[in-house]
Amino acid sequence: MIKIGPAGSGLGNEEGIKEVASKGLDAVEIEFVYGVRMSLDAAKKLGEAAKENKIHLSIHAPYYINLASKEKEKIGASRTRILQSCARGDLFFWDKKVPIVFHAGFFMGRDKEEVYQIIKEQILKLQEEIKKKKWNVILCPEVTGKKTQFGSLDELLRLMKETKCGICVDFSHLKARESGNIDYEEVMKKLKKVKHVHAHFSGIEYGEKGEIRHLMTETKDIKELIGLLKKYKIDVTIINESPDPMGDSLKTKKILG
Repeated sequence: MIKIGPAGSGLGNEEGIKEVASKGLDAVEIEFVYGVRMSLDAAKKLGEAAKENKIHLSIHAPYYINLASKEKEKIGASRTRILQSCARGDLFFWDKKVPIVFHAGFFMGRDKEEVYQIIKEQILKLQEEIKKKKWNVILCPEVTGKKTQFGSLDELLRLMKETKCGICVDFSHLKARESGNIDYEEVMKKLKKVKHVHAHFSGIEYGEKGEIRHLMTETKDIKELIGLLKKYKIDVTIINESPDPMGDSLKTKKILG
């Protein structure tokens, strides 16, 4: 099944959820990218609206996260931001565990395996806390748009296998990370093994170092992605992150048919 919905754009309230549902979309990603500023009471009301309208919610945790920082204080602050997001996400639960999306960390000139092991350790610790709190959420580190960031598809698939976390496959970041040199057939073969894929999608501007900015999603790119997802029968939720996430989500839904 392919579910579609927008990221943010003022939809993080009950009226926003109703608007998304009225347009025939399936999901909304709540954006905490500049800080977790939603109270628990507000999160509870939003979760109730999502359940009533059968809209699946996810959360994008703050950008200021680096689980592989060389400074312990910054790792601690990153953990706090993720757990604050999880506490709200649990209140969004009504059907499936709520994805908590975040950029896991940076290499900062270090060996990739060293950074992988640091992030893996932090993911396992976060999962212990989530289990203790009995929160119905799943951590979904995201494919990142620059090679200086931890978060290639293969790194995240390995992390998922070894920790049982989820992942967020940002198809536009994947493109930017590899300067457009992507074998999408190979990507889909890898994703076919994943029970459910939480995904981001939009147009993307990129340079030699990777992602520069998100752009509007072109029709040809939507058709290509939808065609491949159907071909490989990928169960996926696609969150659009273009400058017009609602409009591009509706365009994607129309193409999906």
